[in-house]
Amino acid sequence: MNDDTLHAIATAPDLRELQALRVRLLGKKGELTEGLKSLGALPPEERRARGAALHERKRAVEAALEARKAALERAALDARLAAERLDLTLPGERVPAGAHHLLTQVTNRLLDVFASLGYEVVVGPELEDDRHNFGALNFPPDHPARDTQDTFWTTDGRLLRTHTSPMQVRYMESHEPPFRVVVPGRVFRNEAVDATHEAQFHQLEALVVGERITMADLKGAITEMATALLGSGTRTRLLPTYFPFVEPGAEFAIWWQHPKTGREEWLELGGCGMVHPRVFEAVGYEGVTGFAFGFGIERLAMVSYQVSDIRDLFRGDLRLLEQFRGVA
Repeated sequence: MNDDTLHAIATAPDLRELQALRVRLLGKKGELTEGLKSLGALPPEERRARGAALHERKRAVEAALEARKAALERAALDARLAAERLDLTLPGERVPAGAHHLLTQVTNRLLDVFASLGYEVVVGPELEDDRHNFGALNFPPDHPARDTQDTFWTTDGRLLRTHTSPMQVRYMESHEPPFRVVVPGRVFRNEAVDATHEAQFHQLEALVVGERITMADLKGAITEMATALLGSGTRTRLLPTYFPFVEPGAEFAIWWQHPKTGREEWLELGGCGMVHPRVFEAVGYEGVTGFAFGFGIERLAMVSYQVSDIRDLFRGDLRLLEQFRGVA
């Protein structure tokens, strides 16, 4: 065995070729292994000299094999690190930023308005019982007003709430007046779905209770809300109507100018009225008065931003939703 062997080890191109050299030299039938096995057939003096030479050669081969293995493994690691290296001086890829849904933006804007007027924001459960959704709000069991709020019932007698008004009862059951609260939330109706009706939609409702609260306070609160929302000079009106949980009751509308078309018109927003005495009786209140008003958030959003089909607000179509980044 000559220096060509050590050169072959030192220049092995990869670990597989290096392993082949190890087997050829040090394997069970390798050159050095066979040489060491043949020492027993030599005379003692020759065996001693030949054995020393073979052992020295074996140590040199093993050292060369280990050195080349370490070099090849280091080179492989360097190559992998080079392939995975990140150039931090390169500009990053811009990831598209998300945005709140149009309904969330409109809701947040409304809540900011009410917070500025001193209202507390409260929320309630979407799965309600009959008492909070109907009974305590002066909907008798056989009253035809229930037919206008047909909804989805569960097998245990509960229902998906048809309006945010149950939170009026829940809040009054655990709080003493005076107070001002506003309730945003999702509600459900068993509707025939079309461009203007959905089985789920969102409402925002206000409730004010205290001593000597009057209809004038209600009109003033609606006007303050409309002014904060749409600017000074906004006009409001009330038209008498019936709701079981208020007496007297009214529908309220605002006179506004459309931000895109410039057209001015009355926009009917929702219902309002003085809290019915039977509602106060259901929660144990005496000697107080109050008012409530509420409206649909989808309607305000659709009219304000010219969305013609309410179903578009729930389809998740980015072509529509991307138009309303930061509109509110």
